[in-house]
Amino acid sequence: MKLVRRLAFAIVVLAASPSFAAGIKWSEWNDDLFVRAAAEKRFVILDLEAVWCHWCHVMARTTYADPEVAELLASKYLPVRVDQDANPDLSSRYGDWGWPATIIFNSDGTEIAKLRGYIEPARMQALLKAIIDDPSPGPSVGEAFEIKPSTSTFLTKAQRAELIRKFDESYEDKLGGWGEVQKYIDADSLDYALSRAEAGDAAAIKRARQTLDAAVALIDPIWGGVYQYSEGGSWTRPHFEKIMSFQAQYLRQYSQAYALWKDPKYLAAARNIERYLAAFMSSPDGAFYVSQDADLDRETDGHKFYALREADRRKLGMPRIDKNLYARENGWAISGLTAFYNVTNDPRVLGSAERAAKWVNDNRARPEGGFRHGAKDRGGPFLGDTLAMGQAFLDLYAATGKREWLTSAARAGDFVATFEDKDGGFLTSKTSEAKVGVFAKPAKLIDDQIQVARFMNMLSRYFGSESYREHASHAMRYLIGASADMIRPLPGVLLADDELAVEPTHMTIVGPKKDPRAETLHALARALPARYKRLEWLDSREGKLPNPDVEYPDLDQPAAFACSNRICSFPSFNARELEETVKQMAKLKPARAAQN
Repeated sequence: MKLVRRLAFAIVVLAASPSFAAGIKWSEWNDDLFVRAAAEKRFVILDLEAVWCHWCHVMARTTYADPEVAELLASKYLPVRVDQDANPDLSSRYGDWGWPATIIFNSDGTEIAKLRGYIEPARMQALLKAIIDDPSPGPSVGEAFEIKPSTSTFLTKAQRAELIRKFDESYEDKLGGWGEVQKYIDADSLDYALSRAEAGDAAAIKRARQTLDAAVALIDPIWGGVYQYSEGGSWTRPHFEKIMSFQAQYLRQYSQAYALWKDPKYLAAARNIERYLAAFMSSPDGAFYVSQDADLDRETDGHKFYALREADRRKLGMPRIDKNLYARENGWAISGLTAFYNVTNDPRVLGSAERAAKWVNDNRARPEGGFRHGAKDRGGPFLGDTLAMGQAFLDLYAATGKREWLTSAARAGDFVATFEDKDGGFLTSKTSEAKVGVFAKPAKLIDDQIQVARFMNMLSRYFGSESYREHASHAMRYLIGASADMIRPLPGVLLADDELAVEPTHMTIVGPKKDPRAETLHALARALPARYKRLEWLDSREGKLPNPDVEYPDLDQPAAFACSNRICSFPSFNARELEETVKQMAKLKPARAAQN
C-alpha cells in the first residue's frame, strides 16, 4: 500500500465550522463526487473539519466568508465539507493533517495539495488561483513509498534499538511530554513509559511522572474534563476543546498511574475527568457523547469562557456538545471508566461502563457482526468502531469476571479479522471513499495496526487461540515493514512487540463469585499495578476458563494465583500475600530486550 511521506513544514494547526460560513454552496461527500467534477471540469476541495474546534469557526468566518475566495470556489471548484467525527474513513486517511485538513483533488481523484490548519484569506486566494493555473501536485503531496511487510513477527534487536532511540530523543526534558510545540499526553508514548517504569527504569519513571504532573494543567478545575492540548511549548495555554478520545485516554492513564505510585494527585485527576463524563457527556440512555466545543459562540471564545467561575459560565450558557452517539467513542469511554473502577472499586462507575456497553450492543451492533459508527453511516463498516468496542469488552471482562463480556470481545475480534488485507495489515474501512485516484487503494493506518496487534494478542492470551495470534502477527509484520520508513517515533510498535513476545501478568481468582472473600481478592487484583494484565475469575460452577492453560487446585476457601513465564505461585489469601506473589512472578518474566 502507498502512504504519503510526511514533509516537515510548519503550518499553524487550526480548523473550520459550518455554523458561520455563508455564500458557498457546500456539498457532501458522495459516490458521484468525482464523476460530477469530471463532467463540470472542476477541482474538488475538501474541508475536513471538527465541529468542536475553535479555529474551525475562525476559518469559516474569515477565509470562507471572503468574497474573492467564494468567487474562485464558485468558478472552478466543488467545495465539500465533512465532519471528521462522523466520517471515520476520511478522518483516518487525513487525520495527520489536523483539523481543518484542506485537501484539493483533481477531477480524477489525484491529490494536488494537502494543507493542515488555518489558511488565511490571502493565502487561500493565492492557492486557488495557482491550482487553476497549474494543477500539478505540490510538495505537500509528497513522495509515495510502498510498505513491504516483514517476514518476521518480531522486531530485531537493531530495529528495537532504533525505535527506542527515536522514542527517547522525542522527549522534551525541560517541560515533559513528547513533542515541543503542542503539549499533551501522547497515548502510546506514556503507555510505553509506564511499561518501562513498572520494570524499574528510573528514566521512564521520571518522564512519566513529569508528564503526568504537567498535564494536570489541562484539566478544567471547575467542570472537570481535559482540554485537547496546549500551544506555544507551554502546558498553560490550552485549546479548550474537550474530546472523548482525550477524556478516555487521560482517565485510563491517570488511573493506571495511581495504581503504580499511589499518588493522590493522579487519583484526583482521574476523578475530575470521570465527573465531567458523568455530568456533561452522558446521554439519558447511558451512552456517551462525542465532544464539547471550545467556544460558547463567535463573541465568547474558550479563553474568555473557561476563565469564568461556575455561576458566570452557567449564566452565559453552555458550549455546544456534539450529542451524536458513536460506537468508537463509547468503546473508548468504557475502557477509561473500567480503569478508574479498578482503582476505586466504585460500583457507580462500573454501572456507567456496563450501561454504555449494553446500549452500544442494542443500538449499534450490525447483523453480520461488528458495529456501526453512528445511527446512519455514509460508508463503512469501519475498523475503529469494532476495535474500540472489542477492547472495551476485554476491559469489562477483567473488571467483572463476567464471561459474557469475553464472549462479546471474541465476536468483535472475529469481525475485526474480516478487515485483514492479504497484502499486509488491516483496512480502515470495508468500503472505499471513492473509486478513483488515491481512493483506489484503501487506507491502512499505522495506529490501527498497533491496536489490532495488541487486541488480537490479548484475545489469544484469553482463549489460547492460534487464529487470534496469527491475526496479531499479521498486523505486526506490517508494522515492522512500515516502521523502517517512518521518521516519527512509534512507541506503539514497541508496545505491540513487547506484548506479543512476553506473557502478560496473569492473575486468577478461584472461588464462587458470590463469596465476599473472592470478591475482595478480585478487587485487590484489579487494583494492582500492571498495564499489561490478564485477570480472570474461575468459579467452578461456570466450568473451565476459555483458555485452561493452568490447572488450579480445589481449596476450601477462595484464593488468588499469579503466573508468569509458565510458572504459577502458591495460593494467596489476602492483600499482602497477593501483592508479594505478583512481585515475585514479575521477577520471573523475561525482559523483552534480552530476547530476539
